[in-house]
Amino acid sequence: MLPQDLHIHTTWSHGDSAVVPEQTIELIAALGHARIVGISDHFEYVVEHFVDYETAVRNAGLRLGIEVDGHPWVDAALAVDCDYRIFHCYDRAADYRALERLLASAAPVIVAHPNALDTDLRRVPPGCLVEINNRYVWRCDWRGFYGPHVGRFEFVIGSDAHQPNWLGQSVARHVAAELGVRERLLFSSGGP
Repeated sequence: MLPQDLHIHTTWSHGDSAVVPEQTIELIAALGHARIVGISDHFEYVVEHFVDYETAVRNAGLRLGIEVDGHPWVDAALAVDCDYRIFHCYDRAADYRALERLLASAAPVIVAHPNALDTDLRRVPPGCLVEINNRYVWRCDWRGFYGPHVGRFEFVIGSDAHQPNWLGQSVARHVAAELGVRERLLFSSGGP
């Protein structure tokens, strides 16, 4: 069993073509693949139905997260109550400023798959958590990308699962071990 997986999508991310119909909150809760499980659907797809989304995730006993696609969504994302926020930080000044705003809230902020978005980790403010993402970590020289920032940031490992067969973190966990990174567990239990 994995210690933590907070980057999981479900059918609530209905506009994402990679999400399959079987990828439901109920299925994720029943699988028990990690001790701490969080659902973090794409915010632009759940914003209009956030209360229903929140109820479904919390009723399943899981942690409630959202994945925010850049600075245009920050105001709306800050207006909702969730356990954590995963943020797409493209290499744009407005996104680095948005991270500062997100950090001012009580919820932890995770920088999503930074190597896939060309995030400059030198510009990411301290206090953010950096994700080693199982789907994307292999797309870069991970030693060169993450290595200089070990000790500067705390790291989390995410599966970024859009389908049940993606619920794994073996590649990202190998990378973390090679880097000497110990994953930061954000919560002491799987749900509220």
